[in-house]
Amino acid sequence: MNFAGSDCSVHPTADISTNPITGDLMEVQGQWMEVFESSDRRDAGGQDGLPRSSTLTLTPLVAEHPPPPVLRSQPLVIRRSRMQGVELSSSVPSIPNPFPELCSPSQSSVLTGSPSPPRSDTHLIKVFGEDSHSRSLWVSPRATARDVCRMLVQTAHCSDQENWALIELHPGLGLERVLEDHEVVVKVQAAWPPEGDTKLQFRKNYAKYEFFRKPMLFFPEHMISDSADVTKGMTSAELIQNLLQSGTCPEIQGFLHVREPSRKAWKKVYFFLRRSGLYCSTKGSSKEPRHLQYVADLEDLNVYSITNSRKLYGAPVDFTFCVKPSKDRIRAQDLKLLCAENEQTRTCWTSAFRLFKVKIRCYCDPCAPAVSQRCGSDASLVAMDFSGKAGGRVIQNAWEAQSAEREEGQAWRVRRTWWRTKMGLWSLPNLSLGSSPSSVHRTQPWFHGGASRKQAQRIIEEQGLVDGMFLIRESQQHSQCFVLSLCHKLNTKHYLVIPCEEAGRKYYTMDDGLTLFIDLLQLVEFHQINKGILPVCLKHPCICVAL
Repeated sequence: MNFAGSDCSVHPTADISTNPITGDLMEVQGQWMEVFESSDRRDAGGQDGLPRSSTLTLTPLVAEHPPPPVLRSQPLVIRRSRMQGVELSSSVPSIPNPFPELCSPSQSSVLTGSPSPPRSDTHLIKVFGEDSHSRSLWVSPRATARDVCRMLVQTAHCSDQENWALIELHPGLGLERVLEDHEVVVKVQAAWPPEGDTKLQFRKNYAKYEFFRKPMLFFPEHMISDSADVTKGMTSAELIQNLLQSGTCPEIQGFLHVREPSRKAWKKVYFFLRRSGLYCSTKGSSKEPRHLQYVADLEDLNVYSITNSRKLYGAPVDFTFCVKPSKDRIRAQDLKLLCAENEQTRTCWTSAFRLFKVKIRCYCDPCAPAVSQRCGSDASLVAMDFSGKAGGRVIQNAWEAQSAEREEGQAWRVRRTWWRTKMGLWSLPNLSLGSSPSSVHRTQPWFHGGASRKQAQRIIEEQGLVDGMFLIRESQQHSQCFVLSLCHKLNTKHYLVIPCEEAGRKYYTMDDGLTLFIDLLQLVEFHQINKGILPVCLKHPCICVAL
């Protein structure tokens, strides 16, 4: 260390400076240069013993070879090409990420509004809900309608995971049909016209599997062909049950109105639906082979229901359907338009077409446990009496079973009211008729607000026309009243729910005060296990979800 005058130079590896308090030397770590300017010191015997007019400046020394820059932790981007052919193995099991959209915000569909394809071989499909909102999904080329329904059920957080279906809609032509579970969605879209309003809709459809439960409602006795030898000595119910269990469908026959090609006129013709195809008779209802004319092959055929057929095609009634080859693009001139006399006849023909085409085994395979659960029959339920101490007994007498049902219904209302009051789940204040009703029903999926009578019938028809389908809506003609719309035997019936007052408390009733309910939720729960004045119990709520 060398000092010259007032300057001081320090060794590069250990810098030393002067403590301004004690005057001692202190060491400064690092490569620095120490410079003193005007560093004259007073004698030790001065007044304060502190340096006077001393300035310390540290300047870094420039080395011939500067040290390498400090490498901090930085994210490393791994190219996709580098990962090809590399299999990662780990003893720790992989944990699925519950929030995948938060891991890549730049490609997240939540943030950007458009999903990104996980693989190059996926296809983008758009599915609409009943509220006209849509959702885009990336699916594999082999994704079936059942797979897409499962994805939408999880995406829309549906509490009920059964009886959902994909509907193929052609609004311009008024056509719609339910996609079968095994149909590949990408192949279905490939047959659509390039310029058109065709779309897929996700909604409830209770009739998709209902004919397995109650086939007699779909195949009336007068429409079953009696040409087969198996019908001898066998009732129609036994015949249908045996055919369904064997994996086939009964042959159907009957009159249908058919629209003549290139003409607007409709003609009444006798048709036969057999395993070999669809035939029509050229001479009345004759079944002789020389009078039968081949119409279509069932293996390559799609069946569509037609809405508003009177206005679009001049049909005699609104119960119209059509058949079309599945591989051909949909054009109005290629449609084979058929019209039935009533809804039951149309349902019978369309159900028979579906069964002949898909060969019932598609719906009864072991890979679909939910279907087998749906195919169960209500006939397996029996009335039980648990009033005795020895245990329950089966009620054999039908009159006794009906009497027990009425008594249980009345006792249920008393127990329900007492239990809710004791648990504090609701209170019954003194309400006048002018006070506002309870709003608990507005959160229920079966409540459809101010839907009109026509809209309620359309919703029930679109979701299957199955016995027990219901919804509740506000009455448009009576203030503070509601309407229960119920499906029974392919018809929609409407029941007025009116508010009434008893002992200063407000209730709802449908039978002039004979049975009272504190709110619409209790009314629905009661009629789900008791018919009351209704022809059938409430079973299937009409639900509309938003995608």
